Amino acid sequence: MAHGKKYRASVQKVDITETYPLETAVDLVKEMAYAKFDETVEVSMKLNIKSKHTIRDVMALPHLFGKEKQILVFAKGDKADEARKAGAAYVGDNDLIEKIKGGWLDFDIAVATPDMMKDVGKLGQILGRRGLMPNPKTQTVTFNVKEALDELKKGRVEYRADKGGVVHLAVAKLSMGKEQITANAAAFIQEVVRKRPADLKGDYVQSIVISSTMGPGVRLSPKDKAFVA
Repeated sequence: MAHGKKYRASVQKVDITETYPLETAVDLVKEMAYAKFDETVEVSMKLNIKSKHTIRDVMALPHLFGKEKQILVFAKGDKADEARKAGAAYVGDNDLIEKIKGGWLDFDIAVATPDMMKDVGKLGQILGRRGLMPNPKTQTVTFNVKEALDELKKGRVEYRADKGGVVHLAVAKLSMGKEQITANAAAFIQEVVRKRPADLKGDYVQSIVISSTMGPGVRLSPKDKAFVA
């Protein structure tokens, strides 16, 4: 794909053969941005993992960004009341299931109590392909409804490595301060580094790149001591 004139002018400001300290990389990402909207800052990590390894979890970044998420909770009785008091945008059981079957998907995150999963599972095809299916691995299937909602409202995000060993996360907006962007990016990288499989041989992180939505990537050193939390 041929890049536009603005991209080509921007990429000249970085040496693509070099790796940079994170703070320097953030300065470069900000300097090279040219889009007229508030671009998202993204971090991508290429991991040396086997098919048997699962790198997946949830975390809360130090600095919240983006619009508030609309959270839906599948629950009954006291747990439904708990969800409403905790600030869920939508709470229900079979009524919400039927509404979703009819095509309604006006929410960002779904949480369910374990007793609801037998019925919620019937929505697997609808919610699964949109990444909205509640899952114990992402702590969205739980009886601790208030705790889950409190964490999600703090900006808890999910990350997972794909089949190619790449894990990718949006960590900030360009309009945020350098310190906030740096802190969020460092927290994510440190989190993934901590997930190194115990039985893995050799280097775990092969490459790290930080970029804005439209801008060129800036390479970070996987061996930077700052990433070892």
